[in-house]
Parts: sequence; C-alpha cells; structure tokens
Amino acid sequence: MVEKSNYKERDKLFKGQFLHSIDNKGRLSIPARLRKNVSMDADSSFVMTLGIDKCIEIYPKDQWKLIEEKLLKLNFFDQREARFIRMMLQNAQEDSMDAQSRILIPQPLLDYAGIKNEVHILGVLKKIELWDPEVYKGYISGSPETFEQIASQVMRIE
Repeated sequence: MVEKSNYKERDKLFKGQFLHSIDNKGRLSIPARLRKNVSMDADSSFVMTLGIDKCIEIYPKDQWKLIEEKLLKLNFFDQREARFIRMMLQNAQEDSMDAQSRILIPQPLLDYAGIKNEVHILGVLKKIELWDPEVYKGYISGSPETFEQIASQVMRIE
C-alpha cells in the first residue's frame, strides 16, 4: 500500500500539455491545471532557466531549491561542472505570479527557445517546460525511435 504522504507528493506532479500565448510584455498565464499542483512551499514563485532541448524550464521555487542543492554538490574546480553551474545560473530568473496568475518570461530565455507568441506548455513531473510549438513538433518527429521503442527500454518492470 502507498503511504499517504508519498501519494500526496505524487499528486503534485505536473502533467499535460497546453497551447497558450505570451502577451506583448512577455507574460505567460500558468494554466489552472498546472497551478493547482504548485505546492504552498513555492509561495507562487518560480525560477526559469535554459532547458536542455531548446526549451525553457520553469521550477516552482521549492523545487528550484532542490536543484540548487544538487548544484552545491558539484565541484567548482572541475571545468565541466563549473561551466554547467555558470550556464544554469546565469540564465536563471525568478518571478512570482501576479493577480492574473501570470509570470514574466525574460526575453533572453524566449530568444533561446525561439518563442515568439504561441507557446507549447508541458507539465513534466516537477517542472514546466515552454517550447515554441514548431520546435516541439520537430523534437518529437525527429526522434529516431518510436514512443513504443523508447517505452520498452525505459519502463522495464523489475
């Protein structure tokens, strides 16, 4: 049987996809289905940074603290790890939701992801990803493996 506390935490995971627009000031309304999974510990604040695949990653503030804990464990005297820390943090921006549940996406992050007006929003477990819709279509269609092939490798039951 699943412990109640673990079940509640699992319920707070982001999932689903949404197509929204970013206004001319760079503000994005966080979809209600995602907002409901932001923990109280995040205090309606998010940290945004570069994603791995030309997207923007958005972490609720409480989840971002876990990322920072991992970064603190890296060796700053190792050039590769130091470069990663710098790249991750130089682009990190924090914002809190306004009264209309919007956050301001910094222009350099929008430029990195190629997002102009429309944005494909993905709930991805403990983070939210923002993609240019065409870039995301290319990402999905450009995979050399099908969903079924990937699933058979990564979802092995032990």
